[in-house]
Amino acid sequence: MAVKKFKYIYGPVPSWRLGESLGIDLLSGKNKPCSFDCIYCQLGKTYPRTLKRKLYVPTEKIIEEIKALPDIHIDYITFSGRGEATLASNLGEAIKALRRLRREPIAVLTNACLLNDKKVREELALADLVALKLDAPSQGLLNSINQPARRVKFAAILEGIKEFRKEYRGKLALQIMFVRGNASFAEDIAKLARDIRPDEVQINTPRRRSPVKPLSRSAILKIKKAFSGMNVISVYDAKHKKTRPLSAKDTRRRRGKTL
Repeated sequence: MAVKKFKYIYGPVPSWRLGESLGIDLLSGKNKPCSFDCIYCQLGKTYPRTLKRKLYVPTEKIIEEIKALPDIHIDYITFSGRGEATLASNLGEAIKALRRLRREPIAVLTNACLLNDKKVREELALADLVALKLDAPSQGLLNSINQPARRVKFAAILEGIKEFRKEYRGKLALQIMFVRGNASFAEDIAKLARDIRPDEVQINTPRRRSPVKPLSRSAILKIKKAFSGMNVISVYDAKHKKTRPLSAKDTRRRRGKTL
């Protein structure tokens, strides 16, 4: 099967959180539509920085590629890619369509900006695992680390996360990227995490090529202690499997290069 057929799915990639993960990019294109422009993003600057949901890739295009998959091992099918997954207005429709074709659990990685939208929460609730970004404990640090779109408010993000926690019956994870700018706020973020009560806390630092340097193993171990009593995994603890992606070039375009 020609690699060119795969324009919207990528991987499988060796995910330290999800095992062998097949990525689905509902935002596929030259730009990187997102509501954040995180200082550590391995994909470069965000354009456009937006909160508006719209159709980027029709669901039938995704399904065509899923049906063309060779016989490969997949632990999770993951909605991620070049931007914020919940900006795709057909996210819920795509998850439902996948359910009819595949048996693997479905994950969505999101920055949680749109969780105060009931429709977005309903669509995310269709997934088996939802990983929500929480890199900051305040508006000031959110602005500094994640550089969100102008109308994004930290209080609204936190409220949306808590509302989703009450409604969601799947596995909820908090994904936290630690860099030098927010490392000293680990205790404050941990306090919020305890209030949210996720099933898992995922502590990360940039391990793929990034504009900022990763924290050391010892620094992450110290941060991990702030989350004692919770189910915590870190990027330094995980074992990485070697996988052979359908297209290495397309996978790098959506994930960046490993250090």
